Amino acid sequence: MQLDRQIEDFVKAVGSGAVEIYNEFSLQHELGLFLRNQLLGCKIQFERNVSHFKLQKSALEKKEIDIAVTSADTGERLSAIELKYPRNGQVPESMFSFCKDIAFLEQLVSSGFQSAYFLALADDPLFYTGNCIGIYGHFRCGKPITGKITKPTGSKDKEISITGSYTAGWLPVSGNTKFCLVRVGS
Repeated sequence: MQLDRQIEDFVKAVGSGAVEIYNEFSLQHELGLFLRNQLLGCKIQFERNVSHFKLQKSALEKKEIDIAVTSADTGERLSAIELKYPRNGQVPESMFSFCKDIAFLEQLVSSGFQSAYFLALADDPLFYTGNCIGIYGHFRCGKPITGKITKPTGSKDKEISITGSYTAGWLPVSGNTKFCLVRVGS
């Protein structure tokens, strides 16, 4: 199931002021409500534990899916959505978290979800402008998000492996706010 159009329509509603987003929690719930109105015959669930889908928690990067979209009739795994709306700076750490979400979505697609999406909103220009060194290049300069990505701060002892190749492009929402949408899977 492809949700590109629905997610982009949602972001347009945010940009026009029809939907108000002020933190990650509001992003999750407003998008979920929007999708419920758009996707008839689908079940939209929030913070769904992966064990509900009979997946092994220990084998995955994360344990809960921000928004899970399934068939209301059959329970078929249609799409998974991970969301970020960083509000407290910590730019390189947040970017590493973005990569962790993308790796998690790859795992979900490999485990039977038809598609998956990573959606980030940012109103801090440091997420989409500045130097391109290290992890910044993936989110500021179009460097492909692929392979091993090392935690950029602290002891730098954590790595995320991304098997696919994705490009993070930022598009305007309103004012300084921009969004990045990455589709994982078909």
